[in-house]
Amino acid sequence: MSTEQALQARSESKCELCGTGDGLGVYEVPPASDGSADQCVLICTTCHEQIENPASMDANHWRCLNDSMWSQIPAVQVLAWRMLTRLRAEGWPQDLLDMMYLEDETRAWAEASGEGDSDNDKVIHRDSNGAVLAAGDTVTLIKDLEVKGGGFTAKRGTPVRGIRLVADNAEHIEGRVNGQQIVILTQFVKKQG
Repeated sequence: MSTEQALQARSESKCELCGTGDGLGVYEVPPASDGSADQCVLICTTCHEQIENPASMDANHWRCLNDSMWSQIPAVQVLAWRMLTRLRAEGWPQDLLDMMYLEDETRAWAEASGEGDSDNDKVIHRDSNGAVLAAGDTVTLIKDLEVKGGGFTAKRGTPVRGIRLVADNAEHIEGRVNGQQIVILTQFVKKQG
């Protein structure tokens, strides 16, 4: 059974956030969805558009979260929490957030997007040119780096694919070079693409 078929069956062919039956599609819940039904939700084009484009947000559309936030599906809970957090300045979403309970693992997933962090609290990783880095990006080394304990030098121009961000340090990323997982200072990399 495909992911979409599994989601259609789970949701009874309705948007898992607002309940409409029109324009449904699979949405992989970031940041680390593997495409499985457990990490995806079935949502309508209206919900999808507003999740991806906060400028198009219609706060009244999201009153549907009053019902969907109680879903037993962690991926649905994560999206409900993120949207309520995004809208909490409206007043009523904060009341719903106060009632909402998430298991620790689900809360960590919901918070992984940075939704709800104030701009002062967010750890933003930037490359040597100031470009914002995201988990999974590919970067290139801009100078030779001696790898302590690795016994080799990572050469300038080496691509590092699928980087991981060190959550509490904006100057550190992790990546695999010569088959070895290493910590790299962001000042020595340039984002590709």
